[in-house]
Amino acid sequence: MCEVCSGRHGVNPDILEQVVVLAVEIAREGREGRRIGTIFVVSDSDQVIKRSQNLILDPLQGHPDDRKRLTDPDMRETIKELAQLDGAFVVSNDGIVKSACRYLHASSNGIKLPLGLGARHMAAAAMSKETNAVVVVVSESSVVRLFDDGKLVAEIIPELWLFNRYHPHVAQTGDPIDRVTVVPKSN
Repeated sequence: MCEVCSGRHGVNPDILEQVVVLAVEIAREGREGRRIGTIFVVSDSDQVIKRSQNLILDPLQGHPDDRKRLTDPDMRETIKELAQLDGAFVVSNDGIVKSACRYLHASSNGIKLPLGLGARHMAAAAMSKETNAVVVVVSESSVVRLFDDGKLVAEIIPELWLFNRYHPHVAQTGDPIDRVTVVPKSN
C-alpha cells in the first residue's frame, strides 16, 4: 500500500506503513469519545523542522530517541493523546517521532485540493511539495489521506482498509474492495 508514494523520495516504506496504521487507529478510535484529526510528516525531518515551529512547548523535546520510536507501544499511546492538540508530528525516516505540535510553514501556491478539504490538508499538501516528505492526514471525518509532492495520492477509509488488511483471503488484489480501500488519486 505505501508503495503508492514512498519510492520516489526515499521514504522508508516500513515507517510509512507504521504511520498509516497509527493514523487509521486514530481515525477509528478518536479520543475520549470524539473524532480528532492530526498530521504526520514522514521523512526529510530536518527540512520539515526548518519549515515549521512549535505551537506550544514540544512535549517530546528532551526525551531519548529510543523512547520516541513508533514501534514502542507507550509512544503510540502518547501520540494518540498528543493528537488531540493542534499541530503536526514530524517522523524521521528511521521511525523516531522528532517533534509534536508543529505549525507547518509552507507555501500553498499552486496547490489544488478537492473542495471540502480544509487548512490541515492544505498544510499537508504544501509541506509535501516543499520537502521530500510524505504527509499522512487524519481527518475529523475519519478518512486518512496521503500527500506527496503537493498532491493527494491516496485516501483510506479505515474500516475497509482494516477489513482488507486482516482478511486478505476475502479481498484479493483487483477485487472491488481493494480499489475502495486505498484510492490512489490521479493527477
